[in-house]
Amino acid sequence: MNIERIEQRIQKFSDDRNWESFHNPKNLVMALTGEVGELNEIFQWLNFEESQNLPDDVLEHTKEEVADVAIYLLRLCMKLDINLEDAIMNKMTKNEAKYPVETSKGGKKKYSKSREDK
Repeated sequence: MNIERIEQRIQKFSDDRNWESFHNPKNLVMALTGEVGELNEIFQWLNFEESQNLPDDVLEHTKEEVADVAIYLLRLCMKLDINLEDAIMNKMTKNEAKYPVETSKGGKKKYSKSREDK
């Protein structure tokens, strides 16, 4: 994935429509939340098996909603000058410390509980 190429396309799309004034962090987070809600709606009443085996038309719709989420997330990063790759790598480092393999493997408890239940 070429994030820079995607960001350039998103920026051009926004510039061509003169939407810069609408793309402030608050509005972008609100739009992102709406798109996550639309993604959630697809899975809301599905059981586990159904959620793993989406019909082609539903899978296509899911791809579109995932793309909308990613677009708004990238746009937010662009506005706040957040390097998404760096942010992800830094967060994974923290997660690895928070959820060590020894106390977390195969478990589903929050980090504060996983250490208590060794």
